[in-house]
Amino acid sequence: MQRGALLDAARTLLSEGGTEALTFPALAERTGLARSSVYEYFRSRAAVVEELCAVDFPVWAAEVQAAMEGAETPEAKVEAYVRRQLALVGDRRHRAVVAISAGELDAGAREKIRAAHGGLIAMIVEALAALGHAQPRLAAMLLQGVVDAAVRRIELGAAENPEEITEAAVAMVLNGVRG
Repeated sequence: MQRGALLDAARTLLSEGGTEALTFPALAERTGLARSSVYEYFRSRAAVVEELCAVDFPVWAAEVQAAMEGAETPEAKVEAYVRRQLALVGDRRHRAVVAISAGELDAGAREKIRAAHGGLIAMIVEALAALGHAQPRLAAMLLQGVVDAAVRRIELGAAENPEEITEAAVAMVLNGVRG
């Protein structure tokens, strides 16, 4: 339970203040634990980040996968993939992952994030192959680039509202995958 409380506090700190806000004193204060007790659960900030990725990314990916499974055509799967990821931008788990990816991480944490991201991209490869792409993995990485750009635009609080950004990203992706 303490570990879960620490991870929840870490999500809040990251989503509110970015990686600079994720400190052991702040975690201790948020959970009511002594600072030394935080070290019993995590050896470093990077360890907290790795645990958050291990816990949160599969949940997020499962939500994207479920949205895709509810779609019947390859185009609908692509649309669901984009829409679900952009809908998750407001979720604390997502804000924490964005804050994490912008921060300084050790090689192990970066590799775990990279591997998790690769799993997300792998979800869309089959739909792109069904649409006739000769290089569906490359197309999937480029498609994810559009999603990532839209995520950054939403996170920045751009002049456009999130719905406009989502619609523009969906249109761009669908027009691109149709060729």
